[in-house]
Formats: sequence, structure tokens, C-alpha cells
Amino acid sequence: MSESNQTTGERTPQLKRTPLHALHREQGARFVDFEGWEMPVQCRGILEEHRAVREAAGLFDVSHMGEFIVAGPQAEAFLNLMLTNNISRMSEERAQYNLMCYPDGGVVDDLIVYRRSEEAFLLCVNAANTAKDFEWLERHVNSYDCTLQNVSDKYALLALQGPRADEILKPLTRAVIEHLEAFATEETSVAGRDVILSRTGYTGEPGFELFTPWGDAEPLAKAILEAGSALGLQLIGLGARDSLRLEAGYPLYGHELSREITPLQAGLGWAVKLKKEADFIGKETLRREKSDGLKRKVVHFRTGTRRILREGTPVVADGREAGRVLSGTLSPMLNEAIGSALVDSDAVEQGNLHADLRGKSFPLQLVKPPFYTSRQRKS
Repeated sequence: MSESNQTTGERTPQLKRTPLHALHREQGARFVDFEGWEMPVQCRGILEEHRAVREAAGLFDVSHMGEFIVAGPQAEAFLNLMLTNNISRMSEERAQYNLMCYPDGGVVDDLIVYRRSEEAFLLCVNAANTAKDFEWLERHVNSYDCTLQNVSDKYALLALQGPRADEILKPLTRAVIEHLEAFATEETSVAGRDVILSRTGYTGEPGFELFTPWGDAEPLAKAILEAGSALGLQLIGLGARDSLRLEAGYPLYGHELSREITPLQAGLGWAVKLKKEADFIGKETLRREKSDGLKRKVVHFRTGTRRILREGTPVVADGREAGRVLSGTLSPMLNEAIGSALVDSDAVEQGNLHADLRGKSFPLQLVKPPFYTSRQRKS
């Protein structure tokens, strides 16, 4: 039942819950409203959870993500119209990072495409954009001999990430996971549950993502947690997920990617195939942008202090505002504030960037991510 607003008498919508909600609650999770979902932000604490993923392993519940199936004789052609990467180069049981753009080059969403067969694809999209993405795809699909189906309520998604992920998962499956390369996928079973297992993730660590039927998510998660209990595995919330992805230098839609920030400005030109035959939506705009040169770009920075620079903080060069911070956090592995910013390209070339925080200047040291790698952990 929806709860009523006692002040106005209006009914507030009930937050959606993942199939692991009860398990999170058992683990003492603190919940937040994330795009209409009641999601765990932390269980034991963001810093501890972050370190667990970097040093052992973490299990993430990302069942709030959206899933679509595109299938039919012209499914490949349709996706080549809608997405920037080259779908035609995908073999079966492979995954591919992609961007979906508007005609002006702004980003509808970034997503992962999984090729299940010659004519069938699974798309995993950001939770906040699920409805918008489906509407955008639906607007264009009628010109193609293929179907589009929203199956977000059928799939749950777990992510097992960290240097001990293989060790934890291996006893639970017959899949030869040590031979599963990056962005490879396989239909198999884990702990007796059917899964689509993929060598993908959002932390910068080795690991897997596991699609499974919604009703199988809780027993699957419990089996994985039990298998990893002696190896340092922890259940991880959204807080550490964000600090891990920023430490790895991965974009988050609404921050490093948006309606106003193009893939080229975000440094994702490797996923924009301007030479592919298909004229994907936004191709000509992005081609011109590349030819003319980027007027602004996303950069990553360290501050040399623990003072976090939050989203929207002005970035200054030569006494003028030249950009703004997009994301900022404390790197638990570096014990230093890190972040990203959208900055005028000429100011980036000149260097000497500062963040202006209520009149106090913080020099920014530009860094090519990732900020932290396994090599640093071993040294």
C-alpha cells in the first residue's frame, strides 16, 4: 500500500524493491530512495565495503537496472542505427559497451549489449533511464523487422567483483570461468540457478555480472555469500559502488555523461564508431565535433587533500570560470579526494586549474584514470 502524506493528504508512491531487499535488511543496510527504488547505500560502511572489493571481493545487488530484449531478422540493423558502437562486429556470447545518442550528439544513456544469438540481443540500461530508453527505442523500432520487449521485471542482476571473485565463484559452477575473457558471456548455472554469466563490471576489479530470474536472486546471492564468507566477501551498497567506479575512472550517467555532454567530450571516442557503415543517430554531429575539435572535455583530478569537491563546484583557470566539477569523492585507497570535471579544452591545455570552494582555491592535479590499480595494491 502507498503511504499518505500526512501534511497534504496526498499519496506518495511506494518505492520499488529488489528481490534482495530482505537480505539487505538482515545485514543491517541503510536504505535510500534511488530513482524510485529503495536501495541499500551501505551495510558495514562505505570505506570498509570499498576496501573489501579492492582487497577481497564484494557482492552488489544491481537488480534495479533495466533490461530489454531486441530480437528478429533486423535486430542487428536496428541496434546499429540506435547505438554508437559496431554491433555487426559482435559474435555470439559477447558483450559490448555502447552509447545511445540524440541527433545533437547528447547522450540518451550508456549501456551494455549482450549478443545472445544471431538475431537476439539483451540490453542492460541504467535504472534511472529505463522508461526513457525504452520510449526512445520504441519510437524507432517500427521501421525494422524485429521486436522490442521490456523484461526488467523478469531479470535480477548481481555483480561479484574483486581479486577473489574467481576463487569464490569457481566451486559454484561448471563454467570454466578462468577462460572467460573480458566482455565474454555464457549461459550456465551457478549454485543450481540459471544465469547469464558475463565477465563485466563497474569497479575496475576482475569479476562477473550474473543475470538470473527474479525469483532466483535471493537463494543465488546467499549461496555466493556463503561460498565467500571465509574469503572476505561482503555485501556492498550504492555508496561504495560510486566511489569504486570513480576511482576506476568510469562514467556515471547524469555526471560524466548526460544530455549536454557528448561521448567524445566524455573521452569515450573508442566506443563511437564513426567509420561504421550504419548512420547511427547523432553520427554526423559527432563527426563534425571531432573534425572541428572539442570545445570542452571531461578530465579527472586529484586534490592532494581529503577535502571533497562536490558536483557543481566551479573550476577556474587564469582567473575565469572554465568549468565545473561533475563528481567528487574520497578515494579510500589513496586517502585523497578525487573527482571529475567538465572543463573548456583551451583551459585544460594551459593547465593551472583550480577549484573555487567558497572563495578558497584548491589546485587540481589532472590524472589519467584509473586512480588506483591492482599493481599498486601488490607493491
